[in-house]
Amino acid sequence: MGRFIILVLALGALWLLLSGYFDKPLLLGFGAASVLFAALMARRAGIVDNDSVPTGLFPGIFGYWLWLTFEIGKSNIGVIRHALAVEPKLSPKLFYVPCQPKTSVGKATFANSITLTPGTVSVDLGEEGILVHALTEDFADVGAIKEMGDYVARIEGSEA
Repeated sequence: MGRFIILVLALGALWLLLSGYFDKPLLLGFGAASVLFAALMARRAGIVDNDSVPTGLFPGIFGYWLWLTFEIGKSNIGVIRHALAVEPKLSPKLFYVPCQPKTSVGKATFANSITLTPGTVSVDLGEEGILVHALTEDFADVGAIKEMGDYVARIEGSEA
């Protein structure tokens, strides 16, 4: 029941944020009805579980988002330097990074974080690791990417 309530609150907050209707009672009612309907259908389908409502990630995920935003900014600067260089020294590389998170939500968060960071893309997500494509040798920093995975594993509580 707790996950259902969290789902309703999260969907309601998202609806309010995206719609911007705070002062129109009819539209607020329709929004509340649609949120409740979607949550009830999710519960009836049996998908209100730890993967769809990952309560174990809170509140640590907010600190991770802040840290990830800073890392994305640093990588943006590196990509901009290569993009504006007279003779860019691109050296694309594929490499394998061990995947510390154990849950499907943790693995997806880790893989998406790699892809969100400019200069790197998650190519394949396996049971034990992630195949990553990097734009240059500098971006192929296994230690830095492993640190990202460690952070996600700490948040989900599956650190080794």
